[in-house]
Amino acid sequence: MASARSQARPVYLVDGARTPFIKARGKPGPFSPADLAVQCGRPLLMRQPFAADSFDQVVLGCGNQLAGEMNVARVAALRLGCGVRTPAWTVHRNCGSGMQAIDDAFRNIAHGDMDLVLAGGTESLSRAPLIVADDATEWLARLRSAKGAAARAAAFAQFELSFLSPEIALKQGLTDPVSGLTMGQTAEVLAHRFGISREEADAYAMESHHRLANAQKQGWLDDEIEPMFAPDGTLYDHDDGVRPESTPESLAKLRPVFEKYGDVTAGNASQVTDGACLTILASEAAVERHGLTPIARIVDSEWAALDPEVMGLGPVFASSQLMERAGLSLDDIDLWELNEAFAAQVLACLSALADDGFCREVLGRDGAVGRIDRDRLNVDGGAISLGHPVGTSGARIVLHLVNVLRRAGGKRGIATLCIGGGQGGAMLVEAL
Repeated sequence: MASARSQARPVYLVDGARTPFIKARGKPGPFSPADLAVQCGRPLLMRQPFAADSFDQVVLGCGNQLAGEMNVARVAALRLGCGVRTPAWTVHRNCGSGMQAIDDAFRNIAHGDMDLVLAGGTESLSRAPLIVADDATEWLARLRSAKGAAARAAAFAQFELSFLSPEIALKQGLTDPVSGLTMGQTAEVLAHRFGISREEADAYAMESHHRLANAQKQGWLDDEIEPMFAPDGTLYDHDDGVRPESTPESLAKLRPVFEKYGDVTAGNASQVTDGACLTILASEAAVERHGLTPIARIVDSEWAALDPEVMGLGPVFASSQLMERAGLSLDDIDLWELNEAFAAQVLACLSALADDGFCREVLGRDGAVGRIDRDRLNVDGGAISLGHPVGTSGARIVLHLVNVLRRAGGKRGIATLCIGGGQGGAMLVEAL
């Protein structure tokens, strides 16, 4: 497997951008998934030396497509001017959707099937549809099929007030249908398994907010983020979920969300947000043809699977397999982006990688992978402070990892994340 990949063509990341991540506030946000992709893509494509219809393919991740934007990648591609002859498709691998899109581009280019691909993710969680209960649907069916005034009146009489209480589709989407656990409950399982305390989780969450606030203050995200204008003229130019005033005391006041005596709260979990991220991947031939300047090389990727009840450990499985195939140790990895689904989940991953027994018994290794230095992990914060638009996060952590490596003078980095349903994804990149 490793030898086959080493013979593949090199694949370069030449540019990328994302929107600000906008926190959902209990109502539909100003942008649909296609809107977000277009707002992100227009300035990205305008600064390229090639035409928008030069892409061999457009692929976007999205976990919650809207009925009016089915195959949102195609909708966005057409609106971006990529042309009617450019194929586009949407991939859904839950939280790994954005990374899966980049991985698809990576593999197609590496294998010689394509030369230039626009890949990323988009998600508008604030516009997740409402789902009515089955009995409400049946009532509507009876009402519509009723013949005559008397039959319609009889159907109306069967109406119940509960029919006016639909459920947000996102709630169902965040519950695993096999294990029956919500994503938050799987984090509680990991907190118990690895002895992660509420205080440790809150401390990690506070640090995430402080790191993002510092990155914003330093202007480190300015070149990564493309401002957006809503239809009403409102400007969105920064991630608006950051809470730099977070303290252990303020976070300790929040009640557990998923278990009465649990550790996972709204304060130490990722935020529900809207956002998009797009990247441009190219072969060596495309780089030369268009005079592009690569910023990184996509080296390899790995997807792993595990029990859905402990899905948060997905990064442990995927990243360890990725390093083993590449013959790398923790000392060879300069920086990490590990998606912050939950603080307890991130801390559990760090504990598992450093646990000799876990690595021997579960991963089948000779011993522990090692402990990741927190100074090399999520250095500008993560999903706890800026949000987790499901279909986008996998693309964001890859792009941000590249930008941080270049800023810090690092060479290698791994972007990795857990995936609902019991999977994990990881991508190895080298900054240029």
